[in-house]
Amino acid sequence: MGGNVIEVEGLTKVFGDFTAVDHISFSVAKGEIFGFLGANGAGKTTAMKMLCGLSRPTSGHATVAGYDINTEAEEVKRNIGYMSQKFSLYEDLTVYENIELFAGIYGMKRKDISRKAVTILKKLGFYSERKTLVKSLPLGWKQKLAFSVAIFHGPKVVFLDEPTGGVDPVARRQFWFMIYEAAERGITVFVTTHYMDEAEYCNRISIMVDGRIEALDTPAALKRKFGTDSMDSVFYQLARGAKRSE
Repeated sequence: MGGNVIEVEGLTKVFGDFTAVDHISFSVAKGEIFGFLGANGAGKTTAMKMLCGLSRPTSGHATVAGYDINTEAEEVKRNIGYMSQKFSLYEDLTVYENIELFAGIYGMKRKDISRKAVTILKKLGFYSERKTLVKSLPLGWKQKLAFSVAIFHGPKVVFLDEPTGGVDPVARRQFWFMIYEAAERGITVFVTTHYMDEAEYCNRISIMVDGRIEALDTPAALKRKFGTDSMDSVFYQLARGAKRSE
């Protein structure tokens, strides 16, 4: 790891008289796996939308992959990858068509897409399924494919919004192996999850409560600070004081 790929200072988002994100500040290093946790309604999704260039902050500022989210939102979008539990792939397109579509959106040339797609699909063991409709794939396969598509164009940062929801434990472990591989190649991973065992896999974790970051450190340091041996307990001690929920 070296150098910060995400820099956030005083980032705030207000909707009418409701402050969804309240002056949060943090940084994330190149190649870091950064867990962004919080109970429902804590402000995680709103914060992530701002960092992805999809929503303008009310105040404060941030840079992602070296670009200002206020003034260079389109450059931010071109230099990140994104995957969520709810939407990542088009079910009625084939495996290869999904790769081709998203790589094209990110500006990759057709010949580069074709060459790289073969390599990726063979590595995943999906090459024989390249003409299969995505809706026919098991959920674990879909999630691994979606992650591969999200980083296919070589982004500096990939945002993962609860990427393993509903996936069985074996597939989740395999998915996290892919995350580690991406981080080792220098891709910064910004991930939200409701699974506290997955929080243990992150280099550092922030925990939001009612729009503010109430804790930020390594999993080991947070457990020491809160006098417990589990991230579940750390999360519960912080989240039980929350005043709002979605």
